[in-house]
Amino acid sequence: MGSTPGARADAAAVSPECASTIELVRDVLARVGDKWTVLVITNLAEGPLRFTALHSRIAGVSQRMLSQTLRLLTRDGLVLRTAYAQVPPRVEYELTPLGRSLSDTITHVVCWVQDHQTEIVRNRDVYDLGDSAER
Repeated sequence: MGSTPGARADAAAVSPECASTIELVRDVLARVGDKWTVLVITNLAEGPLRFTALHSRIAGVSQRMLSQTLRLLTRDGLVLRTAYAQVPPRVEYELTPLGRSLSDTITHVVCWVQDHQTEIVRNRDVYDLGDSAER
């Protein structure tokens, strides 16, 4: 993996034991923070799904975006793509053990947001009111 100037600067700002992985950490956080990734992982947590079933469960995602998201998750080892040799072709997607461990983490974050949503919304409203008063 090539190192960019930004990644080198970030690596210089963290402890030596973290410096070698900071670029990967940022990449994984960007992937996990993507709204389609969260929706794909939470849907696949219920069990294997075919592309069309997954597409119908995720409102607003295009087939192209879903395909791209699944490819990236498969590349990272979070999703397993299984193609069955039959007519018509059948492909299923499911979480790998690594993907299931991420699903557990996402579930904790979702629960945290649910537990604190009133406070978060209130803080945003207060901030936005203060921000508009400064204009």
